[in-house]
Amino acid sequence: MSARAEIIPVFVPHLGCRHACVFCNQRRISGESCPATAETVREAIRRAETVPRVKKRELAFYGGSFTAIEETRQCELLAAAKAALDQGKIDAIRLSTRPDAIDERVLARLKAYGVETVELGAQSMDDAALTASKRGHGAGDVFHASELVKAAGFRLVLQMMTGLPGDTPGRCVETARRIIKCKPDGVRIYPTVIVRDTELYELWQAGAYREHTVEDAVSVCARIVPLFERAGIPVIRLGLNPTDELSGGAAVAGAYHPALGELVKSRIFYNRAEALLQGVKPGMRVMIEVNPSQVSQMTGQHRQNLTRLREQFALSDVKVRPAALEKGEIRISVIENGDAL
Repeated sequence: MSARAEIIPVFVPHLGCRHACVFCNQRRISGESCPATAETVREAIRRAETVPRVKKRELAFYGGSFTAIEETRQCELLAAAKAALDQGKIDAIRLSTRPDAIDERVLARLKAYGVETVELGAQSMDDAALTASKRGHGAGDVFHASELVKAAGFRLVLQMMTGLPGDTPGRCVETARRIIKCKPDGVRIYPTVIVRDTELYELWQAGAYREHTVEDAVSVCARIVPLFERAGIPVIRLGLNPTDELSGGAAVAGAYHPALGELVKSRIFYNRAEALLQGVKPGMRVMIEVNPSQVSQMTGQHRQNLTRLREQFALSDVKVRPAALEKGEIRISVIENGDAL
């Protein structure tokens, strides 16, 4: 999957967007303010070529609703990308767009220019949350567009958000379940961040929107990610990619954290350990075994997971060690207090 690809990003902020979603300010999110041109594409590829290629090199149009851009501009950008594809300078082209900006004619154009992957900004599969966020489309549009994209032979990636206006943890989980029914080849999860100069920022300031905190996002994403894992759907991004703009003050509140994905993975391990420890008597000593690459995730930042488990179950000691286990697998040994760990 393209999570392992070398991505050459070309941002097209707000190009083609016919709706002002309450959470969106693509120029601040992407850190780009100038609309992309064919020369932008060629320059991005030239920069990438200065670094030796070690894996699949994929040009990605991000940040706008690509297929809603004026057709001449679309073709200009795609032609520059297709030329590089034909010359072997890149290996694939991907783009992101809205589900209501997809039809058979659009997909035929993308196919002609060699596009491999189409990402759809579903954001939610709950119509009330979509309406409150002023998305301008419904869940039905996501199902329909997904079917068209898959039928045309493209790789499909769906993007979802958590913590939108009108959303609840339960609705977020249901969105994940409905996205799984679309059978995407990958998903991106973007917990809501309150970005300056957006309508959501104004709603938050007015007290009409409650912040979706990092803790809120970690809690709900720790429920969602295992659903995708069990369905065999890779989560290829969790949380906004940190930029100087966002870190410099544009992200004023919400679930913005440079290591959000690691926090979620750590919480998933905590939840699994918590379930396995139900019924353990107070005062016991516990050894938790996980795959060697996931010891830090089980331990948690500042050993937080082990501290919480010890306090929650009144254990005398909790330790973690590497073992010959599959990734994600966890094994727990409960030991009498007098015995050695």
